Amino acid sequence: MNKTEIAAVLTEIGTLLELKGENPFKIRAYQAGARVVESLGEDELTQRIEAGTLEEVKGIGEALAQKITELHTTGRLEFFDKLAQSVPAGLIEILRIPGIGAKKARTLQEKLGIDTVAKLRAACAAGSVAALDGFGEKTQEKILEGIRNREAYDKRHLWLTAAEAAAPILAGLRKLPGVKQVESCGSLRRRMETVGDLDFLVAMTDPAPIVGWFVTQPAVKEITARGETKASVRLESGLQADLRLVPPEQFVFTLHHLTGSKDHNVQMRHRAQQRGLSMSEWGLVPAAGEGTAKEKAEHLGRKTDIRTEEQLFRKLGLAHIPPELREGLGEIEAAAEDALPPLVEEGDIRGVFHNHTTASDGHNTLEEMTAAAQALGLEYLGIADHSKSSVQARGLSEERLVAQIAEIGRLNATKKFKCHVFTGTECDILPDGKLDFDAGLLAQLDYTVVSVHSSFRQESAVMTKRIIRALEQPHVTMLGHLTGRLLLEREAYAVEVDKVIDAAIANGVVIELNANPSRLDLDWRHWRKAAEKGLLTSINPDAHGTDQLAYHKVGVGAARKGWLTKDHVLNTRPLAAMKKWLAARRG
Repeated sequence: MNKTEIAAVLTEIGTLLELKGENPFKIRAYQAGARVVESLGEDELTQRIEAGTLEEVKGIGEALAQKITELHTTGRLEFFDKLAQSVPAGLIEILRIPGIGAKKARTLQEKLGIDTVAKLRAACAAGSVAALDGFGEKTQEKILEGIRNREAYDKRHLWLTAAEAAAPILAGLRKLPGVKQVESCGSLRRRMETVGDLDFLVAMTDPAPIVGWFVTQPAVKEITARGETKASVRLESGLQADLRLVPPEQFVFTLHHLTGSKDHNVQMRHRAQQRGLSMSEWGLVPAAGEGTAKEKAEHLGRKTDIRTEEQLFRKLGLAHIPPELREGLGEIEAAAEDALPPLVEEGDIRGVFHNHTTASDGHNTLEEMTAAAQALGLEYLGIADHSKSSVQARGLSEERLVAQIAEIGRLNATKKFKCHVFTGTECDILPDGKLDFDAGLLAQLDYTVVSVHSSFRQESAVMTKRIIRALEQPHVTMLGHLTGRLLLEREAYAVEVDKVIDAAIANGVVIELNANPSRLDLDWRHWRKAAEKGLLTSINPDAHGTDQLAYHKVGVGAARKGWLTKDHVLNTRPLAAMKKWLAARRG
């Protein structure tokens, strides 16, 4: 195991011990141990384990050192396995509900015998939870809302999770004999922030071996349907995957049909009808004449000259519409006028801002993050560790931030990396709209990201005023994750997004598109209008480890859905231009 995985296990041990009501000092020892492991460099951790010197690190005693060594060398920990088995699985599920920590979960179990989500729902419905000390009506309602959200969320998956599950299936299908074309479809191809299931379309000549391979993949947990040209399976991850096989001449029509949203497809069929054509998943054929659209398409299929989506759109007098835009939100009208924007691409990103190191709650050191950014081909990296009020994230004090500024200056001066590091901070917006650091300190930085990390329950007007006040402060460069949402986990807090956008534009502040797959905040639905007003964005990975720096690629997908071009995205600028822009912003 690497250090991030080891730290996660230690953190979970602390949670399990808390659920069991163990000694608080023992619980804190594991929590502190996780933080210590995260603060070590990967090489240092390995070297200390091999040398047997882990106990020399402050915060790691003999017992903890043995467990860390076992995890690092074997990838397992017998103590953890036995501990996990001793805690009802339902209690772990209960911890996934917002507002319930280990202490509350233990109270629910001890006072009401609740060890499953089903029992918790029933107890809330009966009013039993509200009657407990430390809970009340508001907490009970929040728990019920959390349960409802979890049930809805469990039916969907983050885009990146779905994309990673789809990749080996696509690769496997492409290697099979008789396969002519393969694509994923649906919300995955449209780059929606969450995905319900996976759809695969294959153009082929012999369906039998393809279906056979699809239903016998190692990742398949259950076969839910199997036919000659269709199959559905449930993967170990819980995702459903559907396979559709078509002859090569039908492929492009079915691909378009299975990719577009319902609204997009309805509008496309209407456009075809206006031209005397019938458009369906089987083909594009004359609307007049005998037979169904499928029968006519099958008859004319071999004669069609349409083999690509570009040709299909052109046949209807449209420019090619990228899959990300096929939502029925004006893309067809724009394509008819050849007015679709040249969407930003992954290769346009020259650097990334808003990233964390072990100085706060990141998993890798400054040098490790810089090396990883350079390996990705990035010209610059912006560090933005948390400010002092984010105690849970080991936020930096003024003194520690000043020291980090100097550390980054020394690193840049060594010329060890071609990738330039910008100094920054993710400065908390306090409940009253003031900032966690004063203007004098922020003036010493290359850039400042300001974000809300507390008091999420403020009323919309209060939250909006709070954020706008922060945007009006000097030396603020970017607003981080505007709505605070966590996809499939936490709803956005109440805020008037349009007013915040207007304030950002008025004050020359960039609003980030936080590219963490669990955030993608600001939502793509706001960006077209915001960009037309003149708002700039920065596609920031909010990386807490080297493996997360590439999240900016996920953010590019969301930016494309928001009709954003290269010119709308600040961090498409090369290093020299970026330095100049930041210097001008600082005044």
